[in-house]
Amino acid sequence: MKISIPRYDLAALWDKHCEHEFNRRDVAATMLTMVSDPYVNHIPTMIGGVGAKDLSRFYEHHFLNNNPDDTKIIPISRVVGTDRVVDEMLFCFTHDREIDWMLPNISPTGKYVKIPLVAIVTFRDGKICNEHIYWDQASVLVQIGLLDNTNLPVAGVETANKLIDKNLPSNTLMKRWIESDNKK
Repeated sequence: MKISIPRYDLAALWDKHCEHEFNRRDVAATMLTMVSDPYVNHIPTMIGGVGAKDLSRFYEHHFLNNNPDDTKIIPISRVVGTDRVVDEMLFCFTHDREIDWMLPNISPTGKYVKIPLVAIVTFRDGKICNEHIYWDQASVLVQIGLLDNTNLPVAGVETANKLIDKNLPSNTLMKRWIESDNKK
């Protein structure tokens, strides 16, 4: 007896979900791409929702209409497995409004931000089950001027620039590395 396992185009499902989130900004359509008990966790800020009711409220009041109008997502790489998609991207925006999920309680600074962001999206029965979203919060805070990285081992927009250009300098935050190079 041969068992047939349904196959879904997970990348297309994820793209459709993102279209509803970022372009259409449609809560109902976004939720239709998800299972009945989904959850989303923006890891650096621990913001999102658990369950359809909580997540719908989050999308409506704190996410879909909360993103700056110039938000841009630039794909870098994607891995598609049997039940998940891992997307690496650049996430770019002008901090022209309070962005509850990324910069909660921070007034707009007008600064442009460009950061590497990774989404790990799990699927069940052809719908999104959960999303874990990762980014370097220190890089965001440096770029909007809330974190002075002069004496800290963190970078700002350089992290995004290095992601797309491997030839940019490496190891610039390591004082010992730079000192040893200068001695050569």
